[in-house]
Amino acid sequence: MTRVLIAGLGNMGFSHALAHHYDETAHIVGLVNRTGAPAQAPLQDYPVYSDFHHALVQTKPDLVVIATYSDSHAPYAIAAMEAGADVFVEKPLATTVADARAVTDAARHLGRKLMVGYILRHHPSWQRLIAEARDLGPPYVFRMNLNQQSDGPTWDTHKALMQTTSPIVDCGVHYVDVMCQITDATPQRVHGIGLRLSDEIAENMYNYGQFQVSFSDGSVGWYEAGWGPMMSETAYFVKDVVSPNGSVSITETDKSGSDDVDSHTAVGSLIVHHSTQGTPDRRIDLPAEPDHNALCAAEQAHMLRVIADDLNMDRHMQDAVASLAICLAADQSIRSGAPVDLTSDLTEAEATAPASPSLTPKT
Repeated sequence: MTRVLIAGLGNMGFSHALAHHYDETAHIVGLVNRTGAPAQAPLQDYPVYSDFHHALVQTKPDLVVIATYSDSHAPYAIAAMEAGADVFVEKPLATTVADARAVTDAARHLGRKLMVGYILRHHPSWQRLIAEARDLGPPYVFRMNLNQQSDGPTWDTHKALMQTTSPIVDCGVHYVDVMCQITDATPQRVHGIGLRLSDEIAENMYNYGQFQVSFSDGSVGWYEAGWGPMMSETAYFVKDVVSPNGSVSITETDKSGSDDVDSHTAVGSLIVHHSTQGTPDRRIDLPAEPDHNALCAAEQAHMLRVIADDLNMDRHMQDAVASLAICLAADQSIRSGAPVDLTSDLTEAEATAPASPSLTPKT
């Protein structure tokens, strides 16, 4: 029985806690939540702590699930590993590349398992999209966005996230990770633009951002993310991959509101188009997709398998740092007004990796 401590009970943390509550191989030994015991069933009866480090000492967990705000991810993860626990941490892994590398270095040095919450990796429809895109062959054009017309409690959550992390970093790591799974090329340059559209966020933060990334095989991609009540819901969800041989696209059928968490991962169907004249488009319907809670359950089940089967997580950790580094480079580009060269700061090991190399943006 794996003893599990859950830190953070927002959208993600609550779903991860539910996963372990219903998993017969796991036992929740505590919840860390600043606002006290959760009101929602069935988590009310677990011990609740307001201080993470105190909870670590008191509960002695085998696994710590970290779903707090981004600036606490790295220190909490390292503290948990130093206390003898394996770690699942929500994306982004950290708020700087140096901190992300410190976490992965700690995992290797201490012999602990580390998994980052890239939920799309556990979604069968997104796995199908990646496979169909790879079948088309490079070079690729990646067109992706996720804008959210948020208000009320959702806007409050976004404003809290933006105290430490911009939308293109918080959400962008998912879709950059998808790009890097499709192309085996090395990311080379990033250029970003962004704008602060609300007086409710700090002057040095922006709630709309967009960036372009180029790869060594000629592939190019863009990602766009905006949060707030001013955002348009027209074409807010674009997921499109184009190559010389055709394209594969997520259709927007049955999409719900742009700030609905279940709509962010839902695919519904794919359209595969081939550039050969006369070849009909192929529609791939993907019914009965897992919802948000089911995907979180799949993530946690995989985390438990990683521990039980002693699975090697080196490549996973490398990919997590790589996608974060690209998005942080985009953030740097927005703030500096200049493109960021990703290639000159690669270590030898990163430069020879077959895909998704771990990168440090230039300073």
